[in-house]
Amino acid sequence: MVQADPERPPLRTGWRRRLARLPIHLFRVGLGPVFGGRLLLLHHRGRITGLDRRAVLEVVAREPDAAGWVVAAGFGPRSDWYRNLREEPKTVIQFGNRHHAVTAHFLTPDEGAEIMAEYGRRHPRTARRLCAVMNLPAGGGASAFRIAGRAIPFVRLDNAGPPSS
Repeated sequence: MVQADPERPPLRTGWRRRLARLPIHLFRVGLGPVFGGRLLLLHHRGRITGLDRRAVLEVVAREPDAAGWVVAAGFGPRSDWYRNLREEPKTVIQFGNRHHAVTAHFLTPDEGAEIMAEYGRRHPRTARRLCAVMNLPAGGGASAFRIAGRAIPFVRLDNAGPPSS
């Protein structure tokens, strides 16, 4: 029997799993714009199985003209999508109804601190909830968010070519 990883959250089952996967289905049927630029669909290849996988991630920061997107591994560096990108950083995302070839770049803790401080300024409630889920200081001030940002792995997805429809 496979041993559960104590550092990862338990996998969702039943209706909770269906609810958590609903955004993936909405992207697949062309309803990506419903999320108003807050979410993207990441396609990634399983590092062990080689199968195509998908994950919907919140866009923490966005560079102008679709030059890049920053996402956070809210469950830490043991998230499957994060580990898969470490193995194969070139992939595709869907943002709205457009697909973009991207290359993943893993940000330093200092870069993450600045991104999290800015994110906390724009979305204080969501930032506090993220910190609470990760058992990080969630005082709400810029310094608390910088501390959290050093602990959260951030990934910048740089656009590698023109968007396709």
